[in-house]
Amino acid sequence: MRNPSSSSSFSFATAQPQQRQPVAPAAAEKNAALLSEFGREMQAGLARRPRSISPKYFYDAAGSQLFDRICELPEYYPTRTELRILGECAGEIAAQVGPGAEIVEFGAGSLTKVRLLLDALEAPRRYLPIDISGEHLAAAAERLRADYPQLAVQPIAADYTMPLVLPAPLAGAGKRVGFFPGSTIGNFEPDEALAFLQLAARMLRGGGLLIGVDLVKDPARLHAAYNDAQGVTAAFNLNLLRRANAELDANFDLDGFAHAAFYNAPKQRIEMHLVSRRDQIVSLNGERFAFEEGETIHTEYSHKFTVEGLRALAVKAGFRPGAVWTDPERLFSVHWLGA
Repeated sequence: MRNPSSSSSFSFATAQPQQRQPVAPAAAEKNAALLSEFGREMQAGLARRPRSISPKYFYDAAGSQLFDRICELPEYYPTRTELRILGECAGEIAAQVGPGAEIVEFGAGSLTKVRLLLDALEAPRRYLPIDISGEHLAAAAERLRADYPQLAVQPIAADYTMPLVLPAPLAGAGKRVGFFPGSTIGNFEPDEALAFLQLAARMLRGGGLLIGVDLVKDPARLHAAYNDAQGVTAAFNLNLLRRANAELDANFDLDGFAHAAFYNAPKQRIEMHLVSRRDQIVSLNGERFAFEEGETIHTEYSHKFTVEGLRALAVKAGFRPGAVWTDPERLFSVHWLGA
C-alpha cells in the first residue's frame, strides 16, 4: 500500500552522461499539471463501470500522513515486519549491494526504511527518492540530509509509473540499486507488475533491485490489517473524496460513503472500495454522477505473493533472483534481484 500504479502506460529512461538535465518546471506548474491529471482521471473513473480511481491519488499531504499512522497500527504487520527483516539482515543485504552504491527508491514516502539500508551500506554515493507527494518528500529529504551529511540526497517529486528521466550516474559510483519496499508491487495489476519489473530491470542493469513483498497468509490476519479498530485505514480511504472536494470542486458527502476492504482468496489480493451508503448524486467539475445504494468506487488492490511466485515473475521480467529474507512466521519477504 504505497504510491501504487496507475492504469496508464509508463516507462523509464536514464540520462546519458554527456546530456544536460532539463530544467525542472516551477513547483506551481508541476502541481497544476498534477491536479489537472487528478481531475481527468477522477471524472473518467466515475464515468466507467465498475467505478475506480488510481490509488496513487491517496497521497496528498494528508493522505501521506494518514499512511504513516497506518504503518504504526498494531494490526498492520507489513511495516514492522519488513523493518525487522531489513534490520536483522542488513549486513547480508549490504554485501549484495556493494560499496559506493546509488540507491533509487520508488514511492519513497517518509524515507524511514532506507535508513536501515544506508546505515549498513559501505559509503553509499547518492540517494534518489521518488514520490508523488512533493511536499511530504521534500520535508523527509531535508531530515535525511541532516542525518547523513556525506550522502548526496536528490529527491524527485514524480509519479514513478509515468515517463521519467533519472540523473546520470555519478562518476566512480558503484551499482545503481532500486529499493521498492512496502509490497507496493502488490498494488499493480499482474500485467502492470510485470511491465514495471521489466522496465526496472533495464534501468538498473548491472545493479539490482531490493524489493519487499507481502506473502499469502491467513485471510483473518489480512482482513484485520486493512480494517483496523481505530479506523485509520477508513480515514485514509475516505481522504480521497475529501481531496476531490478540496481540489476538484466536488461535493462528496463523506458520511455518505463507507470504507470496505476484503480478501479475494482466488486472486490472492485485498480489494479496497468506497461504498455508497444510499442513492445519491455527486457533482465534480460541473458533471453529475448518480450512485445507487451499495455501489462502489474501487480504490486499491493489494496482491499477495508466494516466494516462488515472486521469483518466477522476476525471471520473466529479466532479473536474476538471489537471496530471500523472511521473518519466522513467513508473513513478509525481502528479495534481492540481480539486474
